[in-house]
Amino acid sequence: MMLSHRVGRVCHVLVLVLCLSSAEDFDWSANNHDSFYYGTFPNGFSWGAGGSAYQTEGAWDKDGKGLSIWDVFTHKKGKTFLNDTGDSSCDGYYKIKDDILLMKELNLNHYRFSISWPRIMPTGIKSDHVNEKGLKYYDVLIDELLENSITPIVTLYHWDLPQVLQEKYGGWQNISMINYFNDFANLCFERYGDRVKYWITFNNPWSVAVEGYETGEHAPGLKLRGTGAYRAAHHIIKAHAKVWHTYDSQWRSKQKGMVGISLYGDWGEPVDITNQKDIEAAERYVQFYIGWFATPIFHGDYPQVMKDFIGRKSTQQGLGTSRLPSFSSQEKSYIKGTCDFLGVGHFTTRYITQKTFPSNRGTTYFSDRDIAELVDPRWPDPGSEWLYSVPWGFRRLLNFIKTQYGNPMIFITENGVSEKMMCTELCDDWRIQYYKDYINEMLKAIRDGVNVKGYTAWSLLDKFEWDEGYSERFGLYYVDFKNKNKPRYPKASVQFYKRVINSNGFPNQREVENWKRKATETCSTSNQLLAAEEQRNTAANILRLIHDPLTSHMEMVTEVVVPTVCTLCILISAVFLMFLLRKRN
Repeated sequence: MMLSHRVGRVCHVLVLVLCLSSAEDFDWSANNHDSFYYGTFPNGFSWGAGGSAYQTEGAWDKDGKGLSIWDVFTHKKGKTFLNDTGDSSCDGYYKIKDDILLMKELNLNHYRFSISWPRIMPTGIKSDHVNEKGLKYYDVLIDELLENSITPIVTLYHWDLPQVLQEKYGGWQNISMINYFNDFANLCFERYGDRVKYWITFNNPWSVAVEGYETGEHAPGLKLRGTGAYRAAHHIIKAHAKVWHTYDSQWRSKQKGMVGISLYGDWGEPVDITNQKDIEAAERYVQFYIGWFATPIFHGDYPQVMKDFIGRKSTQQGLGTSRLPSFSSQEKSYIKGTCDFLGVGHFTTRYITQKTFPSNRGTTYFSDRDIAELVDPRWPDPGSEWLYSVPWGFRRLLNFIKTQYGNPMIFITENGVSEKMMCTELCDDWRIQYYKDYINEMLKAIRDGVNVKGYTAWSLLDKFEWDEGYSERFGLYYVDFKNKNKPRYPKASVQFYKRVINSNGFPNQREVENWKRKATETCSTSNQLLAAEEQRNTAANILRLIHDPLTSHMEMVTEVVVPTVCTLCILISAVFLMFLLRKRN
């Protein structure tokens, strides 16, 4: 994910002009933000949902699994919201069959998940130890998916680096990670490649580099400002290329699979279309985001604008060389073309304007870009503070990828919206609207000629959301984390997404509007069932409170499950407040 930049001003931008390139079949100046296209996707389009190992599996120290950097990071106080951890999360490690039933309910064509490196190599080093129990877990998961006609799309690295590699070598700051990661990937190809045909090397390396080694918001929590993110990204790009070549030379002819990478990118729209600096700033925003990784992989080197800006600022700092590492000519040739398909994660859009950051005030990845990010306060933002619903930016990003990188095969690997609510709510009409609008913009992009082959809703389940803990929920299915059994409940968006899948798109206006109505009716019943269960849990907690006020006070803070009905939330809060006042008096 990305850092949030909330700005209280309205920005009206109706047109976009990009100086970098122009697509004959896409009108960048068209203002059709609110139009909706009824139609269907190409035959064979793949519909899916996803999750990742650390966010869903739990079982953090079971069956021989080693420590990851996220295990260590979350066990330090103050690193996550309410000090939440992924120790148990959704307990997906124990619920393979249950969760595949949910996928079957949705009629998914594919499921995207990640393999935990320390679960199968506890230290991250193959020669130290390979954990057969960990390998077997993914054997079972893959086999169960295939038995239910669900295609596995497997991510090799979704942020959970083995802690030993961080402690011993400095993680992705060290070039040795390239070979260790290749050993891990090669083992996965050997073990699972007869059944897995879609491999993703890295998920959102932007977050790994920037939030792990620049801002320190994510594991391993380092703040190597101005250098750490660039060095980590440099090694990640080389590691991706090496793994692609390993598969290409050793496994492709036998297994007939494909290897890609999943890159995250927001769209950047210039604030002032008449201001050339704003137009250039918007392009720079996108190039410093998805272009940072995509341009080397498709063209062999970093975007020229990154080399120019970081190089100039490095010189102004008095440095002899740029803080952005460089590739040798041999490395450029080796890296270029190492992508059978491009995974694209996208959630939101920003307005961008020029803003100069003097080098003498300190240099970071963010100040290197010389931009400011703005939002329109009218954009919906139901959950994560950084996530505004701006569907039209999705189509623009996809067309940008088409024109910049030769129209590669694309799988949408992450797209969805969160909620941040005190009260449980299964009737997620805002998520239905988000999916409806974003999926439709993807359909428009396909009509523009963009080569999108599949879509992955993010995410199947509510799960651990990194530094935000469990305070934000992206799932199609609600997970009751306070219940030791971690039951799952379908939100209204399940029924809506299922109808999109069954119809392979949006057949006509009347039918699509009917989907939303039926989904809301279904979720109302589910809400009542969940509310009844939570009221029983709440009543039990209140009884404990009355029976043993001192100990139950602490339990109430951490264990009371907030009911669906908001009036009941208020009632419980009032009871709790009365108890505190009584204690104080």
